Amino acid sequence: MRVLGIDPGLTRCGVGVVDVRADRRATLVEVTVIRTPSDMPLEKRLLAVGTGLDALLDEHRPEVVAIERVFAQHNLRTVMGVAQVSGVALHSAARRGLPVALHTPSEVKAAITGYGSADKRQVQAMVARILGLAEAPKPADAADALAIAICHAWRGSPAADAATAAESGAAQTPAQAAWRAAERSARASAAPRRLAR
Repeated sequence: MRVLGIDPGLTRCGVGVVDVRADRRATLVEVTVIRTPSDMPLEKRLLAVGTGLDALLDEHRPEVVAIERVFAQHNLRTVMGVAQVSGVALHSAARRGLPVALHTPSEVKAAITGYGSADKRQVQAMVARILGLAEAPKPADAADALAIAICHAWRGSPAADAATAAESGAAQTPAQAAWRAAERSARASAAPRRLAR
């Protein structure tokens, strides 16, 4: 499976492409950061991000696009930029008929490190290890995009994973268990908001 992961941001938008085999081995295809200057008009910044994403989607032809979902941010300006770039990414994927998955930071951390509250350095170190790199890509937005892509490729179907584990008598690994807990927590916190609408 080829996954294009996006860590959305207006100043720095991380993009990572990975190929992941059925045995979960991941290979780096491309990693980059699309940058826009803060003094550029908003519409031109969004156009620049969209143009960059379009070029990467056309070049690498992923099977799916994975984007980090941000629940809350104290800085309204930051969250607005993230939301706007996420919208541009969703539009680019939809125009190509590509499926899109959204993953929360805790889901990504749990999938990559086995711990939903891991810090950025732990995630970066594990991304480098998973991909067989001497060091994590920089800046952090680049490593985060790769983590999002790997998370999606590894996520599978919770029901299918549970059935497979039950059939084989195998227990979940600590990383799988932490990831499932992060998924349950994300669904539980999203449910009240959906009901309130």
